[in-house]
Amino acid sequence: MKSAVSEKGQVTIPKSLRDRLGLRPGTLIEFRAENGRLVGAKSVPEDVFRKWRGRGHLPSGMTVDTYLARARGTGAHGS
Repeated sequence: MKSAVSEKGQVTIPKSLRDRLGLRPGTLIEFRAENGRLVGAKSVPEDVFRKWRGRGHLPSGMTVDTYLARARGTGAHGS
């Protein structure tokens, strides 16, 4: 597939490629030059919670439901 560069340096990505790659309005694309070619890759946002996942610990003997009920002030069974 071909697309021309406009006077403003813009290129239209063909719809079939946008659909196949999941490119939606607002999707960020990173560009780089590789061996005389322009290469574009969809920018995947960093998962801000990744480094914290699995690091939290509940107080001893407490279930998630009990902890959340206490934290919310709703009692042990959501009442």
